[in-house]
Amino acid sequence: MSLLDKTWFGGEVEKFFGSPAFKLARKDSPPTSKQAAQGVNTTNLEQLVYETIASFPDGCIQDEVLAKLSGKPYSSVTARFKGLLEKGYIEDTGLARAGMSGIQQRVLKVKV
Repeated sequence: MSLLDKTWFGGEVEKFFGSPAFKLARKDSPPTSKQAAQGVNTTNLEQLVYETIASFPDGCIQDEVLAKLSGKPYSSVTARFKGLLEKGYIEDTGLARAGMSGIQQRVLKVKV
């Protein structure tokens, strides 16, 4: 159990993080995509991305999160931003900073 889970969610973080498999594949997706969606542990991934963003008190850009989670697939990490934003766990600060490519990326921050 993580500190976040213990402090805020009383050990029931799975009720708060994660997305159901039906949100990960379209209705017209091939069976292999639907099967893959069943195997993704979005609860752990969302919590990991949330805690990574929280480690940047002044906010961070996508490239910074990806650098800290370099062992995780790109799409597994970046897909978690939308769910965290929709649930209100993180926010877009309205600021932007240049990423490694030089293109501006939004600065995200944990809501307090």
